[in-house]
Amino acid sequence: MEEEPGRPAAPAEPTTPDDGTPPVESVVDAGHTSPERATADEQDREPPDGPVAPDEDAPPAGGPSAPVEEPVRPRRRGRTALLIGVATVLGLVAGTCAGVLVQADREPTKLPPLSQAALAPSTGKAPKPLPADQDRQVRTEGDLRDLLLEKPRGAEEFDWLKGSEGWMDLAGYAGTFGYPQRAYENLLRNEFRRAAVTGWEVGETYSVEIRLIQYRQEEVLGATEANEKNQYFATDLADEYFVPGDGLRVGDWSIPGTGDGRVFVNDEPVPGLDSSEFPYRAEAHARRGDIAMEIWVSGAKPIDKKMILDLAEQQMERL
Repeated sequence: MEEEPGRPAAPAEPTTPDDGTPPVESVVDAGHTSPERATADEQDREPPDGPVAPDEDAPPAGGPSAPVEEPVRPRRRGRTALLIGVATVLGLVAGTCAGVLVQADREPTKLPPLSQAALAPSTGKAPKPLPADQDRQVRTEGDLRDLLLEKPRGAEEFDWLKGSEGWMDLAGYAGTFGYPQRAYENLLRNEFRRAAVTGWEVGETYSVEIRLIQYRQEEVLGATEANEKNQYFATDLADEYFVPGDGLRVGDWSIPGTGDGRVFVNDEPVPGLDSSEFPYRAEAHARRGDIAMEIWVSGAKPIDKKMILDLAEQQMERL
């Protein structure tokens, strides 16, 4: 076995040289670490597997007399951004006010004059206006009563027509419907303009009433809607009171030359009018331009289909 090498002898007590140079041990302590102190530092280092939990009984570093550092209060955020935003808003308001004041002191800028190129006059003669028998608007813009059929010879005019002078106002026409208030509102919505009416009575046989309802038709096709509704209610009345298969019949024919005009004739008294003078009914509905035509016939006996068809054709020819 090899013998353990001998340990070096303890260093002698350092001596301070006369020229003021620090002793050797002091120099070693200041820049180097002794073997014993290096060993202690290696023990204090963390092992590679992780930190070692400190001993609970170990006193805090620095000793009991070490001063405790006070926590530093964090700086409040957002104050600078708020100040910048307020300054920006104040700058915009001040700039706007300054611009308004500057613009108010200036004189208004004059606009350039409007100019338009001169239109060249047309050459040749202007076309002649259509005659009244060809210009439908001339006929319908005149006295609407002139377009009504004349009372036949031997017939008597209705008493209530003598005071009306052949006109029927909006309230009077709405009163002919089952629900006058609702009809009044619908007529206003459909741009009702005016209504001309005539009628007569032939002894105790039958009575006739003819109405020409004119609409403005600026935004709504009032005549078209009125014609469709009148025909719908005539068909609905037939479906409600006259059931096929029970011996009751309602005739429905088109009016020649009208396209969508039709007549409705019933062969049985209208329910509720059995005791009246004229319990049988017939009606005709058609349109031409902005005018809707209505013909109502009441008779003591069933109305002849040819009679009401002739009336409807003659009235539409006058339009």
